[in-house]
Amino acid sequence: MSADWTWAYFDAAGDPVTADSLPSVPFPTQSDAESWLGETWRDLLASGVESVTLREGDTVVYGPMSLRAAQ
Repeated sequence: MSADWTWAYFDAAGDPVTADSLPSVPFPTQSDAESWLGETWRDLLASGVESVTLREGDTVVYGPMSLRAAQ
């Protein structure tokens, strides 16, 4: 059985954002985690999250990835 998939949230300075309003529930698959992000990234951005990192357990899969559109 593999580890759970979670998002780590960061502000514009690259510091972790750990507000109680941010979801910390793990996802069973990478696809579930990415689908959730696709549905909620605007809300995260409005909450002060500028970038996210996807983790499987303690392993960084990718990130930090900006939530802002490429310029």
